[in-house]
Amino acid sequence: MPIKRIFQHLLFSDWQVHRAFKRESLDAITKAIHNSEHLHGGEIRLAIEGGLDGIRLLKGQSSRDRAIEVFSQLRVWDTEHNNGVLVYVLLADRAVEIVADRGIHIKAGDECWRSICQTMQDHFSRSEFETGALKGIAAIANVIGLHFSAHEKHENELPDAPVMLNFKN
Repeated sequence: MPIKRIFQHLLFSDWQVHRAFKRESLDAITKAIHNSEHLHGGEIRLAIEGGLDGIRLLKGQSSRDRAIEVFSQLRVWDTEHNNGVLVYVLLADRAVEIVADRGIHIKAGDECWRSICQTMQDHFSRSEFETGALKGIAAIANVIGLHFSAHEKHENELPDAPVMLNFKN
């Protein structure tokens, strides 16, 4: 485990998370997720984490492994048509991971998700966090919409608001 990564994560503060994703940005993201879910039959969740805790760092947990863990914890897999999509942001690594449930993943494939992650990471590298998140949500909504059209009566199966992980304030 590189010592630089350990310090990067342990020193990443809630203030830095709040600076990247201000309340107004979180509100805009919530609205974008909510509105997008009227255009398709899937569910989108966004989880934001500043840095990993000491145990996860010592075990060498990757951002991908953490995203899969969060996917399970937030029960994104628990949608009627297995078409939930988690966007996991690990700010200390400037990493974006997308974990899609089997119903949508089998139709979209790895390359689709990698491309969306790369677009988001490009914006994040320029500190354009809200723009990157909104572009990612729009792209995911388009992918889901290609394979799962909106139902007349769409039941919101997962919360639309981003979840802040290990956030103390």
